[in-house]
Amino acid sequence: MAKALIQMALDSLDFDVTMGLAEQVAPYVDILEIGTPCIKANGVELVKALNAAHPNKLILVDLKTMDAGEYEATPFYEAGGDIATVLGAADMATIGGVIKAANASNAEAQVDLIGVNDKAGVAAAAAKMGAHIIGVHTGLDAQAAGQTPFADLNTIAGLGLDVRISVAGGINKDTIQSTVQAGATIVVVGAAIYGADSPADSAKELRALVDAA
Repeated sequence: MAKALIQMALDSLDFDVTMGLAEQVAPYVDILEIGTPCIKANGVELVKALNAAHPNKLILVDLKTMDAGEYEATPFYEAGGDIATVLGAADMATIGGVIKAANASNAEAQVDLIGVNDKAGVAAAAAKMGAHIIGVHTGLDAQAAGQTPFADLNTIAGLGLDVRISVAGGINKDTIQSTVQAGATIVVVGAAIYGADSPADSAKELRALVDAA
């Protein structure tokens, strides 16, 4: 099995801070994620800048699209985004639109299951439509209430879908290996890196843990 990928969530609203953090962690991560607040604050120009600065990294744009899927996602793919996210709570036509836009740019669409009740059903339907990645995502507010993504990961991994599974939700050095071993092919890390005294050292440590998992 291929080694799991590490995705770094870039959540600052500041353009220069985001570019600086990406520079620190790029040697140790595979995917640079422009988080939803970050992409709202900075727009398509940040996608272009990150793609130019880190051409060997995948760029994920966390649009969390809810409507007008193809229309909204297309400019971000055209700017160099490799992955864009659409909410699993959206209409299937919207999900299909993002998948269509991704395929037109030889890119990928990720369906984010945050807030979805029937996660297994939506994941299976999205995979049948051609989604490339299913995102198991426990948001910040849910994390604050004590929730974790691990039960949902077990559910989605158990479906045996022909997709990659991305997992986000408070993953750190104590949980990253068990997350990979439970079936995650992409592990999303945010605060465990950007909240560390040395983001580069934290990313390096997590890289070693994932590679050894």
